[in-house]
Amino acid sequence: MSLTHQEIFQRYVYAGAISRDPDAVAAMFTPDGIFEAPLVPADHPLPRRLEGREAIRAGVGAYHTYPAFQGAVDVARSRYVLHETADPDVFIAETDTAFVAAEAISLVQIFRIRDGEIALLRDYFAA
Repeated sequence: MSLTHQEIFQRYVYAGAISRDPDAVAAMFTPDGIFEAPLVPADHPLPRRLEGREAIRAGVGAYHTYPAFQGAVDVARSRYVLHETADPDVFIAETDTAFVAAEAISLVQIFRIRDGEIALLRDYFAA
């Protein structure tokens, strides 16, 4: 059974922003998967590049302990739009994430999928 882009995105959001489960996030990536956050400052708790499930698990886990992003997501006020591309393995997510007790953040994510798993995720957000 192949997952749709919508299903992959929703599972990713649930694993990360909602349940804050670094094991679940890492499991969504291919063994050689890459997570990139090119806009974060060099001293940010989330590294700009994580390669492989173990690095993704560790990096996302450390990021989730960062005080500025420990607030709960307000699902009712958060919004997203998915954009399909000419490449069936690539889609783009445009997201406005609202938090219960913090400022909302807007971001764009580019997903490259291989065999139903995330091979590359570029997460463009300003920290």
